[in-house]
Amino acid sequence: MRFFLIAGEPSGDRLGAALMAGLKALRPDVEFLGVGGPAMEAEGLQSLFPMEELSVMGLVEILPKYRALKRRIAEAAEAALASGANALITIDSPDFCLRVAALVKARRPAMRTMHYVAPSVWAWRPGRAAKMARVIDHVLALLPFEPPYMTAAGMSCDFVGHPVVSEPVASADQAQAFRAAQGIAPEAPLVVALPGSRRGEIARLIPAFGDTLALLAKDLPKLRVVLPTPRHLVETVEQSTKAWPVPPVILPAPDLATRTACFSAADAALAASGTVSLELAAQGCPMVIAYDMAPLTLWLMRRMARIDTVTLVNLVSESRVVPEFIGPDCRAHKIAPALLALLRGGAGPQAEAMAVTMERLGRGAEPPGLRAAASVLAHL
Repeated sequence: MRFFLIAGEPSGDRLGAALMAGLKALRPDVEFLGVGGPAMEAEGLQSLFPMEELSVMGLVEILPKYRALKRRIAEAAEAALASGANALITIDSPDFCLRVAALVKARRPAMRTMHYVAPSVWAWRPGRAAKMARVIDHVLALLPFEPPYMTAAGMSCDFVGHPVVSEPVASADQAQAFRAAQGIAPEAPLVVALPGSRRGEIARLIPAFGDTLALLAKDLPKLRVVLPTPRHLVETVEQSTKAWPVPPVILPAPDLATRTACFSAADAALAASGTVSLELAAQGCPMVIAYDMAPLTLWLMRRMARIDTVTLVNLVSESRVVPEFIGPDCRAHKIAPALLALLRGGAGPQAEAMAVTMERLGRGAEPPGLRAAASVLAHL
């Protein structure tokens, strides 16, 4: 049995790797082709081209790379068609993945197409589900409230849980060992800074993050900062943070054990919007979310928004306890007080919301990667 998989960013790469591991457990004869990152490559995928080429987000950010992305779309579709795969499985990154699926369906309507990560039609642009149903047969949903939106549009859909719930939770000893390894005193206030995994995010968020930490350092002179980042962005991050008043400990592409220990060791996180909020919640790390984007992209998204929060912990727990600062609010003088409040012991409400989130996402149940694999095979 053979599958052609496509992931376009680090979070999708991790989803793809968990799915591949599940498929190998259920079908030892399985083969993989497609596009992915280091996690999927570790499970046996030889990527058609570097996944980093696809890690762009937002209308304004995509336009300069449109021609190159269009060539990669055609290349991926041709490779999928020539692969002899039983199914095309696209993972998140809908701007790229669904265009590949459309080309594949146009040429070979009988080829099964599946998409891992339901579009957030409950948040904005509800018409996307109907449009997706033209080229996708089956959806693997990460959130428990998503399947009805997909089936209403004409696709089959299973809630398979979120892979974050199967990640190990770092112990107190592992958290302290992380601090010791990085030369961070046990009593030092520690913030993990997470400005995203795309160059555009880094460029927009690093200045605001640095200014925020400068304000915090005035109240917390012993403040320490760690900053995990993908390997291909290490040089960019090093250059961008040189002027920070609190020099960050940069962690290049930390493995899972280091990443979970880092999150557990931190007293609070300053993070970009995205899946990382769930990763922090899994380790019980309270957070403040800050995000900015091109003005046109922000204007378009706000016009189409159907929700009042972008943070997944807030959405899944049906609370609004994680503070977020988006667009014009992504400014140090607004972010710093919220982060300082967490560092001074105000994380209680978030702790409860994080626990509820993990339970609803499937913590304690069968691993999501295995559930996703079973859903794929059942659909075939």
